[in-house]
Amino acid sequence: METRQKGQLKEWLAIAREVGWGAGEILLKAEHADLNIQDDGEGPVTAADTAANTYILEGLQTQLQDHHFAYLTEETFKTEPESQRLTAPYVWIIDPLDGTKEFIQHSGEYAVHIALVHQHRPILAVVVRPAVERLYFASLGGGAFVEQRDGTIAPVQVSQRTQLDELIVVTSRSHRSDRLNHLMQQFPCQTQKSVGSLGGKFAAIAEQEADVYVSISGKSAPKDWDLAAPELILTEAGGKFTHFDGTPLLYNQEDVAQWGGLLASNGQRHAELCAAATKILAAY
Repeated sequence: METRQKGQLKEWLAIAREVGWGAGEILLKAEHADLNIQDDGEGPVTAADTAANTYILEGLQTQLQDHHFAYLTEETFKTEPESQRLTAPYVWIIDPLDGTKEFIQHSGEYAVHIALVHQHRPILAVVVRPAVERLYFASLGGGAFVEQRDGTIAPVQVSQRTQLDELIVVTSRSHRSDRLNHLMQQFPCQTQKSVGSLGGKFAAIAEQEADVYVSISGKSAPKDWDLAAPELILTEAGGKFTHFDGTPLLYNQEDVAQWGGLLASNGQRHAELCAAATKILAAY
């Protein structure tokens, strides 16, 4: 990446971090207010989702008005013209509230995702976990970091654990299909840790609290806004995230769902774990 591009990315990342912290504050304040819970067919949506989404979009658009960006967010993708984002060179992919069920349950295990995607791959990412006052950020080739609310910043790096029986699998509290349960029963790594949101799961791997995450789609699949920001945090912390066949995820395509088997890891036994998951599910 050229020096000018790196400088621009740094400037955009600073803006995204500022907006991320602000969205986190909105969610913290809204958590104990009237949530006005609705169901959009994909799951619950609260007034906080909408408020955080509006804040993020307005914050980015106001500060980046000299640049031609498109925006893909969980709350507005059905109403925004598809052609605009599919032809744009840079697209912001946003989940204003990742882990709405956890938010409603007041577990604190929810997050804000903000990613910038170029040529279908993330180049900048922010993941905020408001309840624990932590913001993770990364840029392509620039490493991954965690920022505390007091401004303290430290690098994050995945674990170097290599023994299969030592690897910790981070799992969902609320999304457990029969196929996934079968896979987990047969999987080479048996130690599990439950974390609510995808942002939290990937942060757990980036901070050495876990090592592996597996997703298999059924009637639905995780969407671009669930994964784009967490992926870059993880990979810049030294981890890997691919389809089971080893191919990278592509974002901002016509279908925003990420179908099939996906595996995130600390990178140490990645290909082996992908192969094991494929074999186990083939025999299901």
